[in-house]
Amino acid sequence: MATVFDNVRAFFTPAAFTVDDENAGDVLAREKLLDLAMGPDRRKKSSEKLRRNRLPAEGLALVARDPQGHVIGTVRLWNVEAGVTPAGTPVDALMLGPLAVDPAHEGRGIGAALMRAAIARAHDRGHGAILLVGDAPYYERFGFFTEKTKLLMMPGPTARDRFLALELKDNWLDGAAGMVVASGRRLSGGRERKAA
Repeated sequence: MATVFDNVRAFFTPAAFTVDDENAGDVLAREKLLDLAMGPDRRKKSSEKLRRNRLPAEGLALVARDPQGHVIGTVRLWNVEAGVTPAGTPVDALMLGPLAVDPAHEGRGIGAALMRAAIARAHDRGHGAILLVGDAPYYERFGFFTEKTKLLMMPGPTARDRFLALELKDNWLDGAAGMVVASGRRLSGGRERKAA
């Protein structure tokens, strides 16, 4: 049975770009791309507090490559706890970000392909929900809305209309309330041992 991830790969010709797993050799290219696409203040965002000193969720760090193999897009998902249930149980979820595409390659569907691949991978790995902070008009087409984040808080200033969620399992975030906190794998010695 084909997954959404398989369909994404089939939709775009190999000559345009490919979506692939991030690997350790992509770290410098990814960081340079993020600086270029998001500017020097990118590390001050509230989402960054959830990523600091953590590794992405297992198997959920993806890149887009041009025909020469250069990184031209990136997306990662991170393990978090999206508050707690009314009974006090932490709610496991993922935090998406950052999503970035090299400005020289914008408008070619790279960001959308990365989003669809990341969502499909998260679903296939059994995750219940994905949170993100971003432009609602862009992310709503992938099923992200503010409805399920109304009782959740980010660890820093965040515009409520930009704090969005997508449930991968029905009712996963029902009743979830409180602070979103990091829960994923920690960096060892302050450096990435492996990318995903």
